[in-house]
Amino acid sequence: MSPPPPPPVTVIGIGAEGWEGLGPAAREALRTAEVVIGGRRHLGLLPPECPGERVPWPSPLRPAVPGLFAAHTGRRISVLASGDPMFFGIGRTLAELLGAERLRVLPHPSSVSLACARLGWALEETEVVSLVGRPLATLNRELYAGRRLLVLSAGADTPAEVAGVLGERGFGPSRMRVLEQLGSAGERCVEGTAEAWPHPPGDPLNVIAVDCAPADRARPLSLVPGLPEAAYDHDGQLTKRHVRAVTLAALAPAPGELLWDVGGGSGSIAVEWMRAHRTCRAVSVERDAVRAERIGRNAAALGVPGLTVVTGAAPDALAGLPAPDAVFIGGGLTAPGVLEACWAALPPGGRIVANTVTLESEALLADWYRGHGGDLVRLAVSHATPVGAFTGWRQAMPVTQWSTTKPLASRGTGGDAADPEGSDEAAQGETR
Repeated sequence: MSPPPPPPVTVIGIGAEGWEGLGPAAREALRTAEVVIGGRRHLGLLPPECPGERVPWPSPLRPAVPGLFAAHTGRRISVLASGDPMFFGIGRTLAELLGAERLRVLPHPSSVSLACARLGWALEETEVVSLVGRPLATLNRELYAGRRLLVLSAGADTPAEVAGVLGERGFGPSRMRVLEQLGSAGERCVEGTAEAWPHPPGDPLNVIAVDCAPADRARPLSLVPGLPEAAYDHDGQLTKRHVRAVTLAALAPAPGELLWDVGGGSGSIAVEWMRAHRTCRAVSVERDAVRAERIGRNAAALGVPGLTVVTGAAPDALAGLPAPDAVFIGGGLTAPGVLEACWAALPPGGRIVANTVTLESEALLADWYRGHGGDLVRLAVSHATPVGAFTGWRQAMPVTQWSTTKPLASRGTGGDAADPEGSDEAAQGETR
């Protein structure tokens, strides 16, 4: 006979008002729990009528979760969390590590719902940015005229830090309101503009509302691929904006997908892949340490600080990376094994795009095109420039691009295509 299943873990959302704001089901679960796990602030909100053992979360939290729950196997466990545990909360972590089927979730109104109620903002039209355990640079992607942001604060100092970011990015006139202790008897709201934020640090339990208003000098960047070259710090290793837009269209980013950007240069392809949707992920592989550091700076400046940068040369640096949904190769095509390794890593349905300006790499892409199909195109861009007192066209080096989707059944590896003698490192500056 199989052993009985363990009792469910009850995950209870609690507000700043504490016990008084809990419903009957949540109160009963806490009264009967043998173990209550939560932050020290949450545990301190429980009355004496909850006799269960109170266990504060360890730090770091995520690696300790399996062992913590294993130590209390067979006991009735309740977990306390702020607001809605499934909204930027511990509920997601527990569902991933313990299994959703083990959880019974009793949510409370989230701080975002309470804030929108106080502000009169439509929740579905409000962008939420969490700075809890995330860098301030996460804000950079979200700043647009007229946009309403709710920022989940990491503590008492966060409002002043947000005001500093808004000022640096040209959004100093933005109205800021800091809502503290939402739902409690001590609830209050303070406000001002980012460029003249007048308030000292207040209560650490706060949410920041921002009405984004740019200064005259601010020029917000589009979320559509093809940002101006001036948006990047680079040394010439930069895919030019028109080619970049075509490349991102071929890569076709979708929510939650992972890109390998091989030969990262300045990171422009990976950055704009991640800007396409907040859940898009990317790994940029760059063998030059100075450029790799620059990629990280560009990612932070453009609001995607979560970009992973790997310093090393492909194909060796690709070993151990999580499987990609798409691969872009912008340099080093003729290095032995690069195309083969990228193709092998792609799952069925994955996309691969490779750009080059050299005849040697173009011949290689032609071989792979013959073996795997897809599209082989030549991209030529000309810019109007002065010619004496007149204007003429100056053509940039044409870029050859191969793109295809890996079929359900592979038609071969194209393994004879690599040129072990050549390297197009010197030409990366034209394509990247």
